[in-house]
Amino acid sequence: MTAAEQRSGFDLGKLLAGRGSERYDLHTRYLNHQLPRMLHTIGFDKVYERAEGAYFWDDEGQDYLDMLAGFGVMGLGRHHPVVRKALHDVLDASLADLTRFDCQPLPGLLAERLLGHAPHLDRVFFGNSGTEAVETALKFARCATRKPRVLYCTHAFHGLTTGSLSVNGETGFRDGFAPLLPDTAIPMGDLGALERELKRGDVAGFVVEPIQGKGVHEAPPGFLRAAQELLHRHKALLIADEVQTGLGRTGDFFAYSHEDGVEPDLVCVAKALSGGYVPVGATLGKDWIFKRVYSSMDRVLVHSASFGANAQAMAAGLAVLAVMEDEQIVANARRTGELLRDRLTALIDRYELLHDVRGRGLMIGIEFGKPVSLGLRGRWSMLQAARKGLFAQMVVAPLLQRHRILTQVSGDHLEVIKLIPPLIIGEREVDRFVEAFTAVMDDAHGGGGLMWEFGRTLVKQAVAHR
Repeated sequence: MTAAEQRSGFDLGKLLAGRGSERYDLHTRYLNHQLPRMLHTIGFDKVYERAEGAYFWDDEGQDYLDMLAGFGVMGLGRHHPVVRKALHDVLDASLADLTRFDCQPLPGLLAERLLGHAPHLDRVFFGNSGTEAVETALKFARCATRKPRVLYCTHAFHGLTTGSLSVNGETGFRDGFAPLLPDTAIPMGDLGALERELKRGDVAGFVVEPIQGKGVHEAPPGFLRAAQELLHRHKALLIADEVQTGLGRTGDFFAYSHEDGVEPDLVCVAKALSGGYVPVGATLGKDWIFKRVYSSMDRVLVHSASFGANAQAMAAGLAVLAVMEDEQIVANARRTGELLRDRLTALIDRYELLHDVRGRGLMIGIEFGKPVSLGLRGRWSMLQAARKGLFAQMVVAPLLQRHRILTQVSGDHLEVIKLIPPLIIGEREVDRFVEAFTAVMDDAHGGGGLMWEFGRTLVKQAVAHR
């Protein structure tokens, strides 16, 4: 122990041991008070003590399968040993980090590795999150084209800071925060709408998720390539938001690569690049765009981030990319995703409430819909009258409470569950999830009291908060 450690008296382990049990009370008092309220309501107020890989354990020692991956952050699962070692190494190196007036090697090395997966792009800006990567892309597109407006898709999600909120397709997130940047939404796949907006001559770019996180909707075949051609004809940019779909999630390193000939002008990544440890975002772009932004030495800091390209984040990113290559993570996501999707698709004919299974790799949407039989139809209508999306929440809850599997509803008012597990899962985890999901569906279709009783609780909550 150093002299400084002896003087401080700070002991993290002692602090957590003494006050860790106050977690929900502390959050209610000092942070977002609605989060613990929501967790208590749906029975998600667990006390998780530790985590490893695709699992975490509660205070009673029970294991939980993670099919959420921290909204995609935990691409390699929790506490991957290679990423942990990289962070220990970079801390032990005592680097002269963030001097602001030198050029450390780690950012350049990580940029080099990232650009190796997008050879049509030339440069990288490092920030701290996905929304910051999108903000960077919006600023760069407007600066490079000298045009003000950015197009996006209905139902899109690109982040919650003011710029990225301006291209958010969900009004629930936008309400109360106007005025935002000039923007226009078009339906995913609607080339006619895209061309009409481009003809106005003021469009800087079009930002799009190759697979939308909200609802798990994929761009129609040929749409991205045709959109790229239209955009370039009108001197506008294609911006691919790969914050959730990138780094192997869909069975290719970038999701836009599933369509031949698509080469976005700007690409946003984050989440899994962090290894689950240090926040990091990156915006990859073409050389001419960066040179328009950083057009002179006077503009050398015209766009920057206080913690961008810090040594810990860069080390985590380099370790993540090394693990992805060494352990063939992208191939595993493709293979395991196909297995999981096929197993779930086979259940559609068995359960009338199950309407669709879609997605790519380990980004899968399970959609529920109105049943045919009279008894189920009445219960379904009861839930829909109270609030759309309650049936999907009815499925998510017993998956956690009875089967210890964490999942998420894919968006507000949607009857869709989104599966975005760590990319390291295999057949064992597929078996566990499918068996649990089948049990929940059996309960729902058999009129099981426990599940529909929970549904009545959700209805009361929905009606009470209208």
